[in-house]
Amino acid sequence: MSVQRSSAWLVLLAGVAAALHVGKLPPALPVLREALGLSLVQAGFLLSLVQLAGMTLGLVVGLAADSIGAKRTMVAGLLLTAAASIAGGWVTAPAPLLVLRAVEGLGFLLGSLPAPALIRRLVPAERLSPMLGLWSTFMPVATALALLVGPAWIAWAGWPAWWWLLGAFSLVMAVWLGRALPPDRHAGAAADVGTRVAQTLGAPGPWLVALAFGAYSAQWLAVIGFLPSIYRDAGLAPGWTALATAGAAAVNIVGNLASGRLLQRGVRAPRLLALGFFSMGVGGVLAFSPLAGEGAAGALLRYAGVLALSGIGGVIPGTLFSLAVRLAPGERTVSTTVGWMQQWSAIGQFAGPPLVAWVASRAGGWESSWLVTGGCALAGLALAAVASRLPPLRGH
Repeated sequence: MSVQRSSAWLVLLAGVAAALHVGKLPPALPVLREALGLSLVQAGFLLSLVQLAGMTLGLVVGLAADSIGAKRTMVAGLLLTAAASIAGGWVTAPAPLLVLRAVEGLGFLLGSLPAPALIRRLVPAERLSPMLGLWSTFMPVATALALLVGPAWIAWAGWPAWWWLLGAFSLVMAVWLGRALPPDRHAGAAADVGTRVAQTLGAPGPWLVALAFGAYSAQWLAVIGFLPSIYRDAGLAPGWTALATAGAAAVNIVGNLASGRLLQRGVRAPRLLALGFFSMGVGGVLAFSPLAGEGAAGALLRYAGVLALSGIGGVIPGTLFSLAVRLAPGERTVSTTVGWMQQWSAIGQFAGPPLVAWVASRAGGWESSWLVTGGCALAGLALAAVASRLPPLRGH
């Protein structure tokens, strides 16, 4: 393996380290609710506050990465997540943990957003699409790892030790990334900021990928984030809950990888987006509405809905990351475009869990949650229809 390709894999591993701080909460949420006395809505905000920085600063961080360098930005983000996570293990009340989750969100944004630009720099053009397809799996990989490892670690050492473990991992990755990657190239001048913002926000492509990612992420995090709590409320044993939730997150990886192969084989991006959002809509109805029925058969049908929502819906982020790199108005606006996409992804992730929690609280159960996921799926289908009117990209 060449030095450049191994460096690209290191970037992927660093992204997973940053994303683990988003995925570490769901397996700890039932314990945290008891230990800190969290209400269901507070738990929803705890899930979504990690996206506060992303939904307010995504474009700014993208501009910063294009200006000061992608490597420096990623290292800074990993150091920030390490510090916030290690500090979070010492808190004993909801308020400081909520604040530190917001800080972790900023670290996650800094530690992941510049990665596509770095990968574009590190791999040859003929390897770019497959590597970007692999990069798009960083979030479901981290979520599946957290859901598999987290419950056992928390049961053995407690939730604070889970925070400390992942903080230490981010610290190690920051040092490794800083030493292994080549120096940043000459970055964009500060005077170019206004021009790059105007180029990015004045083009239709960045808006399309940004809004579509928001519609996707609102559904995915709301379902995966609350799945351990949903299964616990249903009386499922903790071991089976961990396996079922990790499986639901892991199938998302399959969709991400499939999107890259399908795009290479000539399937157009709007068709993949329509397939993904349609599957998420149907999957959400099966997973939450009374239509699935009761008993063992109903439970299996509900789980099939969750797998469809996560697995087939997984073609969406892989498609959008590929589109974002190609729809950036210029070479020096790649991170800015990805930042705008991440900002709307974060808005979706911030709004989705509390909205689902509010609907569940009002309904007295999870059976009405499909109204939220279904609405997001319809919005995504509308955006896919808009995308179908754009001129075809090369290779799409």
